[in-house]
Amino acid sequence: MSLKKSSQSLILAIGPASSGKSAWAEQLAYNSTKMVSYVATAQENPDDPEWQIKIDRHALRRPTEWKTLLVPVELAATIQTIQEKDCFLVDSLGTWLANVLDRGEEEWEEMVVNLLESLQQARGEVILVAEETGWGLVPAYPLGRKFRDRLGNLTRRIGAIASTVYLVTGGYAIDLTQIGTPISHYTDS
Repeated sequence: MSLKKSSQSLILAIGPASSGKSAWAEQLAYNSTKMVSYVATAQENPDDPEWQIKIDRHALRRPTEWKTLLVPVELAATIQTIQEKDCFLVDSLGTWLANVLDRGEEEWEEMVVNLLESLQQARGEVILVAEETGWGLVPAYPLGRKFRDRLGNLTRRIGAIASTVYLVTGGYAIDLTQIGTPISHYTDS
């Protein structure tokens, strides 16, 4: 698949846990002139009250006029439905990845290619939130390393086609597309 910048507004907001990346993405969506749909990748889990509190906190922050789409798996297909008048805020890629982490390498790569193609063809504005992993210790277990590597690879590939990439940390959003130097080609390393 040929990587090229998206013709529409494609924004990627990455950052560590609790850095403000979701709040930043929500601010960008709020300032959009388009109709906003919040694409929630999280799956509710009544057995995990801490997780449910986080989901509820996110929901309470959103304006009531925003539509919420619950999309734990079919992210590419959902993005394909976007219209020019729409802004889809996807929160988050890491949660989506966790929902499909059990997929084999071939199926995972197909999902990534489908997602990238849907993002490149999106007719509206798409804002993606992603956790930045891998800046600390190497995960002790193979599944943790698989998650870290897949998410890092995914955000790098999306960053290559995004119109804007923000790093959100310490309560600040840094526009990497303004101050960074893009990597000229994609490699698997």
